[in-house]
Amino acid sequence: MRRFLLCWWLGLVTFLAGGQNLPPTAAPAATAPKRQLQALRITDNIKLDGVLDEAIWQQAPIATNFIENRPTPGRPENHKTEVRVLYDDANLYIGAVMHDVSPDSILRELSQRDDINNSDYFGVMLDTYHDKLNGYGFAVTSGGVQVDARYSPAVGDDYNWNAVWDSRTTLRGTNWIAEMRIPYSAIRFSGNPEQVWGLNFVRQRQATRQQFFWNPVRPEVDGFVNQWGELLGIRDVKPPLRLSLTPYVSSYVNHNPLNAEGTRRTTTSFNGGADVKWGINESFTLDATLVPDFGQVQSDNQVLNLSPFEVQFNENRQFFTEGTELFNKGNLFYSRRVGATPIGFYEVTVGENEKIVRNPAETRLLNATKVSGRTSKGLGVGLFNAVSNNVYATLRDAQTGQEREVLTQPLSNYSIAVLDQSLKNNSFVSLINTNVTRWGSTYDANVTGGLFRFANKKNSYALNGQANYSRRRGQVFGSDQRIDDRDGYKYGLSYGKISGNFTWNVSHGIESDTYNPNDLGILFGNNSISQGLDLGYNIYKPFWKVNRLNTFGGVEHSLLYRPRRYQRVSVYAGANTTFTKNFLSTGFNLNFQPTTHDYFEPRVFPLGDYYVRVPTSLNVGGYISTDYRKKLALDVNGGVRTYARDERLPRPRRMGYGLGISPRYRVNNQLNFRYSLDWNLRRHQVGYVNGGLSARDTLDQPFIGQILLGRRDVVTVSNVLSVAYTFTNRMSLTVRTRHYTSNVRYQDFATLAPGGAEQPVDYRRNRDNTYNAFNVDAVYSWWFAPGSQISIVWKNAGTSFLQANEATPLYFDNLSNTINTPHNNSVSVKVLYYLDYLMLKKRR
Repeated sequence: MRRFLLCWWLGLVTFLAGGQNLPPTAAPAATAPKRQLQALRITDNIKLDGVLDEAIWQQAPIATNFIENRPTPGRPENHKTEVRVLYDDANLYIGAVMHDVSPDSILRELSQRDDINNSDYFGVMLDTYHDKLNGYGFAVTSGGVQVDARYSPAVGDDYNWNAVWDSRTTLRGTNWIAEMRIPYSAIRFSGNPEQVWGLNFVRQRQATRQQFFWNPVRPEVDGFVNQWGELLGIRDVKPPLRLSLTPYVSSYVNHNPLNAEGTRRTTTSFNGGADVKWGINESFTLDATLVPDFGQVQSDNQVLNLSPFEVQFNENRQFFTEGTELFNKGNLFYSRRVGATPIGFYEVTVGENEKIVRNPAETRLLNATKVSGRTSKGLGVGLFNAVSNNVYATLRDAQTGQEREVLTQPLSNYSIAVLDQSLKNNSFVSLINTNVTRWGSTYDANVTGGLFRFANKKNSYALNGQANYSRRRGQVFGSDQRIDDRDGYKYGLSYGKISGNFTWNVSHGIESDTYNPNDLGILFGNNSISQGLDLGYNIYKPFWKVNRLNTFGGVEHSLLYRPRRYQRVSVYAGANTTFTKNFLSTGFNLNFQPTTHDYFEPRVFPLGDYYVRVPTSLNVGGYISTDYRKKLALDVNGGVRTYARDERLPRPRRMGYGLGISPRYRVNNQLNFRYSLDWNLRRHQVGYVNGGLSARDTLDQPFIGQILLGRRDVVTVSNVLSVAYTFTNRMSLTVRTRHYTSNVRYQDFATLAPGGAEQPVDYRRNRDNTYNAFNVDAVYSWWFAPGSQISIVWKNAGTSFLQANEATPLYFDNLSNTINTPHNNSVSVKVLYYLDYLMLKKRR
């Protein structure tokens, strides 16, 4: 089977590369001379109206003759784009005229900020330190919706970053016009008398799904910022004093019918705080949030977790998503640790007559601060610090009514320090340190990591490496037991060809059994030795009936680090493409895994003696995505994993099925609907019995001290319906409703012995369970001024966990029970107002 898959994949690549009449591909090195544009200084004011009727616009040099990036790289644009750049002592001005065939060919769907949807757009990108690694992006759609981003090797395109700038767009005949004003306070640059910045412009013509760049960006060349042109002529501009204050006030009304008796079911709160930005000097900025309020962020997608690892949730808090590219170096920072569930949340000990009346599930932050920037020599420096307050659970004696508090989270300090030196040839060297210090009798944690990337001059080959050391000292919270994973390490090396049609990469890494970055990072399993080979062959220009073709394949192998034992082998391959005429995208993937030894599923430490044996399996999956330009578009994905029969026990063959359907319908340029249905079935899965064993249950008592596995069917269904109505390019209403249900039905049970042996047992306790989660997030948002916003949010949330005879496999019964279960409801209003020192000074 392995030989067949490898030969099949190589044969597919050979056929597609050699059997078709393909256009020639140039050498991968980006050696073409970079385009240059002169900016013109102005002294008169520019009225930002999207008209470009000031005479000075006609005197500025023009950037035009854009080059197509997709679907056909290298072709000149048919409908001209003309861009001019002006500047004064405070702002950079961009004026762009996008010529077209007719007004109907300029698509203009409205959307929220940073969401392009079905629309044309124009953007400018600036590499203000000209290090060819890091940059800023500012774009505006033909409907006037703003999009901004940061570009860096750490996170790629970071659209969570938001700056305060202004723009206007207009439709004039067969053209559309974009006019931007980017204040210098929105970017960072050196104080040199004469500036040379990396520069590029981008245009998307959605009617034909074409994307163009002023300075060509070749898809076969690794990197993005390194393929920009240059902006010249900016002289005698001083970095301004960057000082802004964004105070907020918010009010909440919360109704929770599940609050304990004797406590208020409906509560109100009034909050206030502020975000501060201060440009310490020309390179570095301090960002601080004082008494932050994150109550309006989108609800987490709660799930039933049957795995031995925690669920990783998305970060939706803006302070932790924007401007964090330095702190994400090396993947040592999982920002959800800051303000997370208290470490003693699940360990509250209740007395004989006591009950818990309050146990906060989140840690309240007192403040959080970031200092980050990059010098003119390419040295990036980042400092992060956050402080969380003590958290207490409240217990009440049922007889006396007396209450007492139990500490669940001590006062804690979280900090990160980063040094990142940019080097020639799209290379860098970085050093990161993360630290968590907790007050009181518990433990502290520290992780230090170093990483590098060295690419050759042609940017065709690169060597990457990383080494981390984790250190924990102290004792388990609420116990006298010392932390056992006191010192650990991790390293990884990879080398490969990174540009051209054919790419490859070989990698090797080790994570020791005591490596643990979990206090400020996230870990899904250490104690491993891994190595792999990745292959790719991509055709970037249209041929036959497709726009481009991406193929990939490879093999991965891992061992247990201590003791040195086999874990798994995985062979994979796949391809994806988009058809030329109808822009139908499709792809498939294959994954073959010989017998696997899962050492984490038994939940026994140290690892090595016990493992769950997973038979040989083959997965086949694929997807289809239709053209988003149509009013009705559809995404479909599915997969099947089939397993070999486990001959050790008389069990049915395991199977796994998955199906996802996601239609979207655009009523007009303001209203759209999106729906997604995800269905997953795992039949005859064998795993650790979730919930464990209880010494208080008579049916569990004979099996205490043993590892109990169950054969089960798990059916999971997730439904998400989103409705968005965009009134203007600065005002929107969105409603997102999600229902999730997961049913676990056990068939039989077995105990696990060392070496993966399983022994069927007559275990009688009903361990079936059903988990339901239901959320509604309705958000009205109005950006009434640059950087200033009013938001009104309604949240509705309810969960249920049904066990034994109460569990039901019927979906509509679960939906009905979920809707009829008492829900927590919250309505909040929040007002942000952006105050910029320079604007206030100018007005005064």
